[in-house]
Amino acid sequence: MSCRFTRSAGNDPDECDFIIELGRLGKKRKATCAAMRPLRGDEIRALEALGNRAEEWGALRVSANFVPDNICNNRFLGACFLGSFRGVKVDTGNSMKIPSGIVDSVIMDSVIADECCIWNVKGLGNYFVDEGAVLFNTGIVSCSSSAVFGNGREIAIGIETGGREILSFADMTIETAWEIATCRDAMGSYRNFMKKYLEKARVGYGVAAAGCRIRNCQRITNSFLGESCVCDNVTLIENSTILCSADEAAGISDGAFVRNSCLQWGCHVGSMAIVDDSVMTEHSHAERHGKITSSIIGPNTGIAEGEVTACIVGPFVGFHHQALLIGALWPQGKGNVAYGANVGSNHTSKAPDQEIYCGEGMFFGLGTSIKFPADYSRAPYSIVATGVTTLPQRVEFPFSLINSPSGRFEGLSPAYNELVPAWVLSDNLYAVARNEGKYLKRNMARRLTFSPEVFRPEIIDLMVQARERLRSVTEVREFYTDAHIPGTGKNFITGKNLVRAVETYSRHIERYCLTGLFLQCKQSIAEHNPVNYSVLAQTASNDTRWEHERSLCVAEGIFKRTLRENLARLSELMDDMTAAIVAAKEKDDKRGQKIMSDYMKVHTPAKDDTFVKESVAKHQAFRKELDGILPLLPSV
Repeated sequence: MSCRFTRSAGNDPDECDFIIELGRLGKKRKATCAAMRPLRGDEIRALEALGNRAEEWGALRVSANFVPDNICNNRFLGACFLGSFRGVKVDTGNSMKIPSGIVDSVIMDSVIADECCIWNVKGLGNYFVDEGAVLFNTGIVSCSSSAVFGNGREIAIGIETGGREILSFADMTIETAWEIATCRDAMGSYRNFMKKYLEKARVGYGVAAAGCRIRNCQRITNSFLGESCVCDNVTLIENSTILCSADEAAGISDGAFVRNSCLQWGCHVGSMAIVDDSVMTEHSHAERHGKITSSIIGPNTGIAEGEVTACIVGPFVGFHHQALLIGALWPQGKGNVAYGANVGSNHTSKAPDQEIYCGEGMFFGLGTSIKFPADYSRAPYSIVATGVTTLPQRVEFPFSLINSPSGRFEGLSPAYNELVPAWVLSDNLYAVARNEGKYLKRNMARRLTFSPEVFRPEIIDLMVQARERLRSVTEVREFYTDAHIPGTGKNFITGKNLVRAVETYSRHIERYCLTGLFLQCKQSIAEHNPVNYSVLAQTASNDTRWEHERSLCVAEGIFKRTLRENLARLSELMDDMTAAIVAAKEKDDKRGQKIMSDYMKVHTPAKDDTFVKESVAKHQAFRKELDGILPLLPSV
């Protein structure tokens, strides 16, 4: 693995968004303070008449156009810098507009910019409150001069006892977290980067940036609250960074608790959720008593009700019910943890030092119990069925189903489950099509680079390798274990399912190859070049994707057929794929009608399902394209 912290480029704190924002705000604060003047005698008398008191009026500085009219019943301690407050109505964000000003509050050593609303704040200390911010009916908001806003926290990922520690920082990505957790040779460079990062983060005061809305909060300490951040009825925000902007506001609300953590753009923590010693990357969220501890959460991932501890959880993971995820390395994400799933047996009764590597798109069903150590990284888009207990294992068959045994076999441990390789492709292709579509539609992250495509080269390679292990079997048996087929884990594969898996993998590998060939033909025609089949087949390409497809076409013997034969075969495979998507959804209709008398009155029929219709439409568009280029292809 190539880690950016082993390279000279890409690890300059001055290029990080949070450090850039701190620098910008630091310059603004300095300029604001420099433009201020001491109070005049008449202004001091007016302030006192309005119920204000100061430890030392000479320590206050005010803007050139300062008027005292909207500053009432406050206590000022230390050096305070006050902007202009003309009493303009400012939206607090909860259908209340109140005049700008400082009312019924205690202010100490703070800089408050123009037109802020500071109402009933029990203690505001050592903060820069930028223009238009609101602090309303709130307890303590304070910062020490040494605060670094939750950056530099040592987070034990995977192994709770240590070994994959990550130092948190506000600009962290899942890719960086994964590199540091698995590329320990980079730790020296990484620590040097973090030393510089923390030096720049230690600005000496807290920040509530422009447009912040802080309402009804108990305590906020040593924290950076970015532009347009909304904190409403929060129990605690301590030693944390909340990155956001006017068009990507982040929010913490409804009894939530955030400590020693970094939240990025568009994040939300609400309904009594807890985030502690963690990083939530852009547009992730925690809600409904969810608990995130010592973890890195990927974009577009939501944690609700359950617990996530010592994990890297990649993008688009659904975790919406009471479940457990501990010690999980899941950088690719795109999966689901269902109610009651216990993916957390990291404690061997000796120490909590075991972990699991989850595969991309993995689905842990209701009430599953997953024993550690476990590695499913080479079994992407696999499903562990409801109620299944798995043994410590390494599984290497993509798109598989791990289920309770369909039968008992002599000589086989009753603790073994049944592995059905390629089951998701043969029986649940609808789920694959739906996942690709929803990743594109639901992605709100602007900085995340990811491919929504399921059938891409690295996944295809895993399918090829899995198929070859199945093909290598020479002995005919009722069942096969890891002793017969490496990668089976603590499961067994029946002879019937082995044959079916080889056929299923082969069809999808062939479709992948032929799709690449079709796109090459389409591109040539679009560029007004003749399609030269022999050149396509025999000439290495600088196009990385096509070269992967071309090499696999050679290995699979696809070029032994004519071009027209191959495109006819692609049409057939695409017909089969679309039919399989429809059939997978129709199974729900057939089963549901047998059980629920009004099932079809309240459920959308498969033919009208959004993803089914999209799949059919895509297939029709493909057939139209294919029919359009066939007359332009060579006859042989």
